[in-house]
Order: sequence, then structure tokens, then C-alpha cells
Amino acid sequence: MSDAELESATLQICKFGDSIGLILPIELLSRLNLKEGDALYSIQQPDGSLVLTAHKSKHVQAMEIARKAMHEYRDTFTALAR
Repeated sequence: MSDAELESATLQICKFGDSIGLILPIELLSRLNLKEGDALYSIQQPDGSLVLTAHKSKHVQAMEIARKAMHEYRDTFTALAR
């Protein structure tokens, strides 16, 4: 697969048992240094497009911190919302 073909590869959504997943070409996995079991993070862009990255973005890290804080201080946030 050429570089141009990898940059515009069409990914197919398939059913696997009770789950649904994407099929990624081996060449793409190799180029991105990914293997089975690795995590991909998705970030939806304002224009509706989706970016997949193998690295946790600052946004993903910030959302994880925010979720933990909201869970830990849920009683405080509930009281403040009154």
C-alpha cells in the first residue's frame, strides 16, 4: 500500500460476535507502530470529523481528571447546584 493509499484508507465497520469494530490494514498498523490490544483515542472535531490517535491527547487527559474530580466531589457539586 502506498503512502497516499494509507493516508486515505477506507476503514470498514464489521460485526464481531456481539461487538462492532473497525478493520485496520496491517500496513497502517505497522506504520503507526500499533498492535492488537493497543488503545486508540478518538477526538471529534468541530466540523464533525473524527481524529484517531494512539497517544492520549491533552483533551483526553483533562477529561479523565475532570471525571475523577466530579465523581469525588459529586456531593459538593450537588449542594452548589441548589
